[in-house]
Amino acid sequence: MEQRTRALVASAFIGLIFLLVQLGALALVQPFEAAGYQAVEDPQDPTNSLLYLGAILVATAFMLLAIKYEVDQLIRGFVVFAGVYLSWYVFSVVIPNLVRFQGFNVLAVGAALALGAALLLHPEWYVIDASGVVMGAGAAGLFGISFGLLPAILLLTVLAIYDAVSVYGTEHMLTLASGVMELKVPVVLVVPLTLSYSFLDAEMPDPTGEADGEAADNGGEEAPAPADDESDEADPEEPMDRDALFIGLGDAVIPTVLVASAAFFAPDSVSTVAGLGLTIPVTALGAMLGTLVGLAILLRMVLKGRAHAGLPLLNGGVIGGYLIAAVASGIPLLEALGLAGFL
Repeated sequence: MEQRTRALVASAFIGLIFLLVQLGALALVQPFEAAGYQAVEDPQDPTNSLLYLGAILVATAFMLLAIKYEVDQLIRGFVVFAGVYLSWYVFSVVIPNLVRFQGFNVLAVGAALALGAALLLHPEWYVIDASGVVMGAGAAGLFGISFGLLPAILLLTVLAIYDAVSVYGTEHMLTLASGVMELKVPVVLVVPLTLSYSFLDAEMPDPTGEADGEAADNGGEEAPAPADDESDEADPEEPMDRDALFIGLGDAVIPTVLVASAAFFAPDSVSTVAGLGLTIPVTALGAMLGTLVGLAILLRMVLKGRAHAGLPLLNGGVIGGYLIAAVASGIPLLEALGLAGFL
């Protein structure tokens, strides 16, 4: 029972990380726009989704090849560089530009380099998670202002299908997860179940989530039968017998793209909710709630002991939450989907 309680607390902490990424992205969309960080000329162009999807496929292929040919330190270097680059975007609009050199905010550059140094020198779980929040908020904010509602919804739909195929079909996403977890980089968020847990010293779990004692873990021999009926009652607890929970950073970032897009491209007629220094349109709030509902269902499934594709539930939740809030706000469905301008 104690282990179950710890798992539930860790699950709540994962929810908090998701919420921090979402609130961070919402706080960054306006500063990013003011700084000229919008990446495309026409954010309503649905082909933007195809370009980003292509970039994801290329990056995935690169990482799988690096793992296969045992040059996976290239992945670590790439992720740390991406962390420094994304955090520089964030810090450049958050940290006051008090010291400038060659047009750069020196304090922002220093903070980004410090984040990269922490990832290289001491990638403990709290460094991974803190870096993940900064990187996730920055990436979601940048894509949120660059993807209109239709491109964002298309992107999330295609990525949900791809995630399901790559986990349940080809299973190459499990291979990728296993490889990158060994590298101790913020591609995977880590939430410990005990205060003594160290990500640096821990053995990485099997991403398939199969329990110890199965044939594969016993040299091909069949696992011994339970000694008595009491062990049957303990079986449901076995998936809880773990040191930490893990979830991909992309699972937090991808649905947050629509949260940021729903806020940035919200019609003026949409009601807003103020809090924590933010003014959030109810469409974005609905998207946030939908994400958290999808996350709760996902974690319930994961705690039963097997890895699952996160994006079908998370993206489905964020799209559903956004559309419900949009229609409830009086926005026609075609306009909410971003299709009105094409008809």
